[in-house]
This record gives sequence, C-alpha cells and structure tokens, in this order.
Amino acid sequence: MSGISDVRASQTLHKTVEVEGQQIFYREGGDKSAPTLVLLHGFPTSSHMYRHLIPQLAQDYHVIAPDYPGFGNSSMPALDEFEYSFDNLAKITDAFLAKVGVQAYSLYVMDYGAPIGLRIAAAHPERVQGLIIQNGNAYDEGLRDFWKPIKAYWQEKSPANAKALKDALLTIEATQWQYTNGVRNKETISPDNWIVDQAKLDRPGNKAIQLALFYSYGTNLALYPQWQAYFRKHQPPTLLLWGKGDYIFPEEGAHPYKRDLKNLEFHILDTGHFALEEDGDLIAGLIQSFMKNKVLIK
Repeated sequence: MSGISDVRASQTLHKTVEVEGQQIFYREGGDKSAPTLVLLHGFPTSSHMYRHLIPQLAQDYHVIAPDYPGFGNSSMPALDEFEYSFDNLAKITDAFLAKVGVQAYSLYVMDYGAPIGLRIAAAHPERVQGLIIQNGNAYDEGLRDFWKPIKAYWQEKSPANAKALKDALLTIEATQWQYTNGVRNKETISPDNWIVDQAKLDRPGNKAIQLALFYSYGTNLALYPQWQAYFRKHQPPTLLLWGKGDYIFPEEGAHPYKRDLKNLEFHILDTGHFALEEDGDLIAGLIQSFMKNKVLIK
C-alpha cells in the first residue's frame, strides 16, 4: 500500500479559488502540513511550466503554483475591469496565498514571477523561508538588447511601438523561440509548450493585456534598489539557477545577486530561458538539496 500512497502524494490537483472577484486557477501537490514551495510563472506561460516539477517535489513538500489573471486558466477580465500592472498582480497573488492559508513558504520565481514574488518578499520578509531564482531579473545589468523595443514603448506608448512589440513578442514564432533559443537540443522541447501558451495569447483582448504588462514592467526597475536592500538586510537562503543561453535575461543579470546575498547557491546551466524544459530533473534535484541543506536546517 505504501507504493499507492506515494503515487497519490505526488499527484497534482487542479483547483480554482475566488480572490478579489477573480477566479484564480492553481496547481497543488503534496501534504499541506509539509514545508511549502510557491512557484510563480513567467511570460507568456502559466503554472503549466511547472507541470513536471510539482510531482517531483510533492513527495516531500507542499507545492502550489497559481496562474495570474490574464494567464493560463485564471480569469481574464478586460482592461477596463482590472488593472494589469505588476503592483496589482503582486497584490492579488499575495491575497491568493492568504486565501489558501499559506503563511510561510519558499518562493520559486522566474521571469515575470521575479517582480511579482520579490514585491511580496520585500513586503513580508518574515514569511519567506527561501528563494529560488531562475532567470528572473533584479539588477540593471540583466536588461540588454532584447529589451530595446520594450524600453522604446516605455518612452512612447505609440501605436507604432505597440505594433512592433506585438509583431516581435506575441506571435507563435516568438513564443516558440522563447522555448527553443539557447537550448542544447531543440528536439527535447515539446511543442505543446508554445501551442498551449499561444492559444491563451490569441484569446480576444489578451494581446492588449500583454501590452499593458510590457508597459508596466518599467515600474520594476525603480524597485530594484528596494529588492536589493531586502536581500542585504534579510539574507534569505537563495538558490540561483540561470540558463546561460537566455537572450531575454542574459547571464549578466545573474552575477550581481552575489553582491547582496551571502547565503547563495549559484548555478549557471547550459540551457535557455525556460530551463525546466531541458534541465527539469537537474533543477528538481538542486531544489531538494537546497531545501534540506539550506532552508530547513535546524
């Protein structure tokens, strides 16, 4: 019977809860009495990016991964019904954690998950037991050539600059590129990734939502000093995992974390932006070791 119970422990549950008038979809695995890992996804994906990692961690941990409004299987209110900003996504994610009763946790943040999760961590440092940062930026060094058209949009929110972003970032070719650029072997990356993500991007109204978030990303830069101060003051145990082939967040953005974090485990991986797709087993093992040896030590 122990084998059956082990299988059940690693099963992922798919749930929805109402938070501030929005239906927030989330994936959950593991025993709720175990230490909690909160997994925050990037653009243009959802908790789907953690579909393999959750059962790998759920034998030992309570694992929870929400979709933000406008992403995945959560509500997608129109722009005039919901503020699509990183401040508001952090606010509703924080409210989600309170709603599901998660009071202490380690955070896995990736891409968009970094500015969302770091807002929460800086606001509630007493709740954060550890950080796992995977290709998520908190330093000026991490924003290079990829960001030029987005920075142009920050400077001038014009139809021409908006069209340039839609053409460059919201097509099926761009979504596929995010998954395959910089990887060792493209044949290891399932096309289900970009097919699932693009289906959500192609919903009526979603591209306008993504443009609002591209524009809002500019607000994150002003908070970098606050997040760096949080690192220096609170020194959360941190596991940094970075795909070195990532053109969006290049390796230059990984090394500055060393300036501020003393309890830092640092790994540069030979893969791309969505490192879990090619190095999921390796990352799962590193997380298990990190949690046992750095976060949960007595």
